[in-house]
Amino acid sequence: MRIRHQEGYLRLASRRSGPSCWEFLWWETESTGRSIRRKTTIGTILQFPDIEDAWHASNGLRTIINEERKRCRLQPVTVRDLVDHYIQTELNRKEKSHATRIIYKEFLNRWIKPHWGSFNLYEIRTVAVERWLGGLRRVDAQPLAPSTRAKIRNLMSVLFNHAIRYEWLEQGRNPITLVRQSAIRQKEPDFLEPEEYTALLRHLPPQVRVMVFLDAATGLRRSELVGLQWKDIDFGNLEIRIQRSIYLGVVGRCKTAASRKPIPMDPALAYELWAWKQQSKYSDPDDWVFASPRTKGRKPYTPDIILTKIIRPAAGRAGIGKHIGWHTFRHSFSTLLLANGEKVKVVQELMRHANCRFTLDIYSQARVEAKRAAQRRIIEMISPEHEIVVVCVGNHP
Repeated sequence: MRIRHQEGYLRLASRRSGPSCWEFLWWETESTGRSIRRKTTIGTILQFPDIEDAWHASNGLRTIINEERKRCRLQPVTVRDLVDHYIQTELNRKEKSHATRIIYKEFLNRWIKPHWGSFNLYEIRTVAVERWLGGLRRVDAQPLAPSTRAKIRNLMSVLFNHAIRYEWLEQGRNPITLVRQSAIRQKEPDFLEPEEYTALLRHLPPQVRVMVFLDAATGLRRSELVGLQWKDIDFGNLEIRIQRSIYLGVVGRCKTAASRKPIPMDPALAYELWAWKQQSKYSDPDDWVFASPRTKGRKPYTPDIILTKIIRPAAGRAGIGKHIGWHTFRHSFSTLLLANGEKVKVVQELMRHANCRFTLDIYSQARVEAKRAAQRRIIEMISPEHEIVVVCVGNHP
């Protein structure tokens, strides 16, 4: 039996109260062969002022109702259809964090859809994707960072795996699998040495000092740091529970299942947090640990504002010339743990990474002193003791 392609139908339905809503209607065939008209609400006229906006918003639904027909090899499926279906069925699931949804939609709508949207899935070629990635430019016409291009490449791979899962492509037909795209950083991220932390903390006001001290001692992501409430701090068991994250002011789930694992709390850290709780005006269990006085405690501090207006100026006063971001504290945490000789598995679990390779490859660097010491040990092993020469440069041996 030939399966008919449906475009569906949009209509503006009035409501007894509130703004009118756009409704999407289509036909559905029951097992008995009887056709039934279905409908669902797309959104209000305030969300989609004209029918063109509502039509674009219904693309994902249109792809879903034509799933059976799109499994036919002769039925063309465009990348635009695939993107809309992925957003509708996968990206909007509650399991995805708010940050993931925002970033993925940005990549899909800004990079992938405009260029590849009209292409049939079978027209996508590995080398063409490689060339396209290599030519991507930022707004200022500079080449896109390799890490960003790698993220776009990986998202395209996820898209085509989604198509395979829904049988729009055959197994093994993901054209992105062999796309080569390096994720090598253009420059190594800065990390802070212990003495730099000490100098920075001396120049911070009390509430921000506690924030930085907590971040330095735990490696929390900034979204997790500002998402802490007092009920998450278990002083009795010396444990911090990560229950939520806040991205662009929206409270949502943590990044991964590993991110939701509790963090041990050293007594010295517990003391700092307890002292801050006694000083804070907002110390009830449901209050934010770092509640903003400007919002009378209804919201936590905005991390970007704290960084630019307080932390970076304090770093300048402390004589720290490095570029500091919230992720600097996370990189420093991992690097200093390894420098102290901690086992990789311990570092991985404290960082709450899914695997230790990510911990080592992305977040950790070897300190210069550790590298020199390691080199010195090799030299002592291969050279006779009387032949080892110490060269003095200036006043430094």
